[in-house]
Amino acid sequence: MTDVALMQRAIELAGRGTGFVNPNPLVGAVIARDGEIIAEGWHARYGDLHAERNALAACKQDPRGAVMYVTLEPCCHTGKQPPCTDAIIAAGISKVYVGSDDPNPEVAGKGIKLLESSGIEVVKGFLKDECDALNPIFFHYITTKTPYVIMKVAMTADGKTATRAGLSKWITGEEARHHVHETRKRCAAIMVGIGTVLADDPTLTCRIEEPSNPVRVVCDSNLQIPIDCKLVASAREIPTYVAACSIDRRKAELLESKGVHVLEIVPADGRVNLRALMRRLGSLGIDSVLLEGGAALHEAALRSGIVQHVQVYIAPKIFAGVSAKAAVGGLGVYQVEEAYHLSRPEITRYGDDVLLEFDVKE
Repeated sequence: MTDVALMQRAIELAGRGTGFVNPNPLVGAVIARDGEIIAEGWHARYGDLHAERNALAACKQDPRGAVMYVTLEPCCHTGKQPPCTDAIIAAGISKVYVGSDDPNPEVAGKGIKLLESSGIEVVKGFLKDECDALNPIFFHYITTKTPYVIMKVAMTADGKTATRAGLSKWITGEEARHHVHETRKRCAAIMVGIGTVLADDPTLTCRIEEPSNPVRVVCDSNLQIPIDCKLVASAREIPTYVAACSIDRRKAELLESKGVHVLEIVPADGRVNLRALMRRLGSLGIDSVLLEGGAALHEAALRSGIVQHVQVYIAPKIFAGVSAKAAVGGLGVYQVEEAYHLSRPEITRYGDDVLLEFDVKE
């Protein structure tokens, strides 16, 4: 196998940790001798062995003199696990291909320098773009201490998210909806507004093979969430947070008795301050949020600058009607120049539906 193929295998392995390693990064590692794989590993679950140590543990022959391909710079500090650099050096690995740089201040080039100072040849930035694509969540979280926010919208070709009667099931087909659940699995939390809870009474679970249910977060400025809704009923099984800025203490105590975590967040214009909420969620170790919030919350999220990525699923349907709901509400911008600008468009087809993805320009 070529060096490229071996790193591509490491990238493939890294993806197996999706939904289980947050707030750690996705990492894969392959050990090869003369182009033949002798061991491979990945970071499978938060707190478990890192990819490099998993690969070394899987070796069925002496790895001395072999080559390692790893998607992220090996760590050189002690966290939940000891430094991977120590294990690589002790194993006698002769050369390491590294994909992404680790922006974690505790690593940030130190891991590579340690390997090089121990006589190991290091090839830096190998398939960097492909390796970087594994971890936009980790890179954002480790540098800002706030969650990476993905805003998801499903709409018709004319931009409607519901009919004039408020009906929205189902705008998109099964393949697109399956991909939404893959994104739910990838993210540490899913967030909606109280309007969505009152209208739909959702469970906000991940319905996919090998699910990893995200934490549920409800933006509920006036603590209106019904005590008998599905989110409250399942709060002991799946962590559920309700963010409010007007707290009815009696109701808050009742919600907490049922397992709900009530977060008191400072207001902004009479509503939950979303930037403050992101800081609070980040402090709880929540590294990513899938925003499925409804038009009002989407507009507030864009206006507050908390969104990093946008997913727009477009179905080949037209609802029409001036009273049919749009994807983003609020007052909207006045001048064209005031628009929220997006970048790096990607297009993927799921059945008859199309997914458009963008990064949000800062």
